[in-house]
Amino acid sequence: MTPSKKGSKPRPDKSQPLLRQLAAVPEVLFAGAFRQQYGAICFRHGTAGSELEILVITSRENARWVIPKGWPMKGKKPFEAAAIEAWEEAGVRGVVKKKPVGRYTYLKELDNGDVAPCIVDMFQIEVTEISGDFKERGQRILEWVSPDEAARRVREIELKSLLVQFEARGRKKRDRG
Repeated sequence: MTPSKKGSKPRPDKSQPLLRQLAAVPEVLFAGAFRQQYGAICFRHGTAGSELEILVITSRENARWVIPKGWPMKGKKPFEAAAIEAWEEAGVRGVVKKKPVGRYTYLKELDNGDVAPCIVDMFQIEVTEISGDFKERGQRILEWVSPDEAARRVREIELKSLLVQFEARGRKKRDRG
């Protein structure tokens, strides 16, 4: 557990895998269901054409490496919410697969200081447009890296695995989703 102020709730050490984090604050396990989020594995083909590059961005709070993700949006399907997050957080748009390519879990520290276990369904986006003018511009650093390097940079073990094993799906059926 990380140090906390006198009288405040203990906080999990975020460098630990999810189960160890939860073990440090067992009340989180029984406080309610996991919360749902949607994320995007944004990728493009490198200059040589064959190698993949994956977009990683920094979080706004503590500048750690993450992928675009966010909460469900009223009236939007999960893959649409992932695409909106990619645009707002990183200024990228592209061809979005409608079915998730995987999922991972992590602990989200909420604005009120509470910790919520989250499940993030991941959708692939083959990036076709990059803009320098987007909602969270100036609040994040963006970098295109190899899948292995993306996995090295993120903290969540399950996300690392998704990134290392990532293969673009449906390239020949681009418009069908």
